[in-house]
Amino acid sequence: MGERRTESAKAWTLLLIAAAFEIVFALSSAANEGFTRLVPSLITAVAGGGGVYLLSLALKTLDVGIGYTVWTGIGSVGAVVFGALLFGESITVGKVVCLVAIIGGVLGLHMTTESTPEADQAADDAAGRPESVEPERTAKQ
Repeated sequence: MGERRTESAKAWTLLLIAAAFEIVFALSSAANEGFTRLVPSLITAVAGGGGVYLLSLALKTLDVGIGYTVWTGIGSVGAVVFGALLFGESITVGKVVCLVAIIGGVLGLHMTTESTPEADQAADDAAGRPESVEPERTAKQ
């Protein structure tokens, strides 16, 4: 069980790093002016590829629906916040309310994600581990 928790913690860490790449991808996409500026264009390509790669590693353990939703949610919130800080984009009360809802949803998904035997076996298969063997239980006489 401890190994599965470690795998889960690793997957969530990879997912958070992937989300940071997603934020950089979004911001550099705005700065590259249609891929006409070299440095922002290179940053866009590296951040986009890196984010998708790290997401794919996290999805070896996490459910795709949960992982992808969290990844895009964090990316969306980060893009709005850093877009305002770096590019002077507006943040309205309505945007703040919606961002809080996204953050609440992401936290809720993280806190309610449970491990199931099927998900555990899929994680074992993806990691190349043999099937878990439970010890035989004998009835008390």
